[in-house]
Amino acid sequence: MSQFTRFLFGRRARRRWIHLILGGALAMPYVFVGQLVVGPATDSRYVFNDLLLQLLSFAVGLPLAALTAALFPLTRSLEAGAVRSLCGVDAGLLAYGPARTRAAKGRAAAWFTLHLGFGGIISGMSLAVPPFAGFLAALPLIVWLGGAEAVALPESLGRPWVLALAPVAGMATLLALAGCAAGCGALLARWAPALLGPTPEDRLAAAEARAADLAVRNRLARELHDSVGHALSAVTLQASAARRLLGTDPEFVREALAAIEDTTRRTVGELDAVLGVLRDGDTPGTAPAPTLAADLDGLVRRTRAGGLRVTATLAADPEALPPVLSREAYRIVQEGLSNALKHAGDRVSVRLRIEVADGHLEITVENPVACAPECRPGGGHGLRGIADRARLLGGTMEAGTAEAGAGPVKTGAVAGIWRLRVRLPMKGPA
Repeated sequence: MSQFTRFLFGRRARRRWIHLILGGALAMPYVFVGQLVVGPATDSRYVFNDLLLQLLSFAVGLPLAALTAALFPLTRSLEAGAVRSLCGVDAGLLAYGPARTRAAKGRAAAWFTLHLGFGGIISGMSLAVPPFAGFLAALPLIVWLGGAEAVALPESLGRPWVLALAPVAGMATLLALAGCAAGCGALLARWAPALLGPTPEDRLAAAEARAADLAVRNRLARELHDSVGHALSAVTLQASAARRLLGTDPEFVREALAAIEDTTRRTVGELDAVLGVLRDGDTPGTAPAPTLAADLDGLVRRTRAGGLRVTATLAADPEALPPVLSREAYRIVQEGLSNALKHAGDRVSVRLRIEVADGHLEITVENPVACAPECRPGGGHGLRGIADRARLLGGTMEAGTAEAGAGPVKTGAVAGIWRLRVRLPMKGPA
């Protein structure tokens, strides 16, 4: 019983009733136009005095409403917004944009016609039924006070059994009105996803937008990890090395502090460049992204200041690299050296080699390691970023441990030489 009461008078039913009343209000201009057609056609000057002519005017106006919805694509957006707010339909089942295709416009026109049709009927009932129900409920009191003759009532309404049942009939008409409104609202809510839902084209556009947003997020995550993460690792190790050698090697301490200053200054500029992606139209004026041609020497110098002995072999001309390849290759080298800073230990040798072979730019970073990054709890984000960069450029990435002097990489080993090898095509997808 309580569920039935909620269906008739609950919050959702009341909101759907408001939605139907709005449909009735929207139907009024079309009804007036219908009266202009029905009046001359039936040779009647007073259409409002005839219920049949009013219904006929209503029927004439509904096709005009459908035509309006078909001609104005924004009708779908407006109707879907009203359904989300008032009908209790899951927002994910409804389209957000205007109707673009012929099928979408046809479904929107069908919905608009149903909304105005049901809304007009329920609005008319909402205006007429409550006064009539009130009259029936008050009929015994009216007769008792003045008599049936005093209020000009038909003789049949003055009979005792009629007076006894009149209040019950009044309550029944109100319940019938509530039931009609709840039923029409429930039907519209059930049909809304089919008529106002996204088309395959809408779903494809939404999927493309989500993919583009995810690509931007992934790009931001890679850039922040590679720039800020590397800088924090380098600064931490540089400060630690400077603290240990403060009393024994002042020259090294000065170099470490200078490297810390340079690293933080550059990282602030890179962070501004990365955050520029988030600002609409604010990317001009941000610091340019670092590249192999302009920034490799400084990267190696700052890494050495952290306590690593880096042996760099550059068998390629960075100036001849395409800008996108040079920029992504710098990030890959940066992440490889960052891994060495975090996992190789203090005062170890790191071998970096950059060369061009078989139309590919090959980057190799090797260092002794006691535990690979992939066995660190929560680690491996940098390697995934490198793999993403390599894949976007049409290249490949191999990473793992190998015995000293061994050839193939044996991923999953516990100790040995950590080797990162990336091959990027000189000409390929950017």
